[in-house]
Amino acid sequence: MSYSIQHLRETTEIIAKINPDDCERCVAELVATRTRGGRLFILGVGGSAANASHAVNDFRKIAGLECYAPTDNVSELTARTNDEGWATVFVEWLRGSRLKPADTLLILSVGGGNLEKNVSPNLVLALKFAKEIGASIIAIVGKDGGYAAKVANACVIVPTVNPANITPHSEAFQAVIWHLFVSHPDLKMNQTKWESVTPPATT
Repeated sequence: MSYSIQHLRETTEIIAKINPDDCERCVAELVATRTRGGRLFILGVGGSAANASHAVNDFRKIAGLECYAPTDNVSELTARTNDEGWATVFVEWLRGSRLKPADTLLILSVGGGNLEKNVSPNLVLALKFAKEIGASIIAIVGKDGGYAAKVANACVIVPTVNPANITPHSEAFQAVIWHLFVSHPDLKMNQTKWESVTPPATT
């Protein structure tokens, strides 16, 4: 069996195992955030940071949510890393943005953070701050043992079907799941471009 077949089979297996009720709970949190006039802050590191930037566009443009990703401001991110340390970059960014109870954090992460193992401590400190403030938390993660999954109001876990491929599948499915969110009829406000110019199929 080729690796391509293996990878695609793993992808199919993951799709079958994702809990759709968890997706619905996340959408409900996002709808509530928009209704109360809250903002959405999307936090991710590495590949998840790139996903966060893409997701900000979709939540703003398609779902009508005021939305930001701290990693989009590379000047502030690197200044804080240089001056204060990597672990506090997100929590201090959120303080500067005056995070409030009406707001929501969306965590995109493979593991969800673990202080004891010094994995993504910046996510953990941001999550602790959000809990103190009373902001809502949702997450798309690849492990159920991380901090994000433990404290989130709603969380979609990308099931592990091959321990050797946790990262690529987790980061790929972040995109699948957030696109599900912004396409959901409860959240979607604006039509995407190609769907708006393509005539509906006739039977």
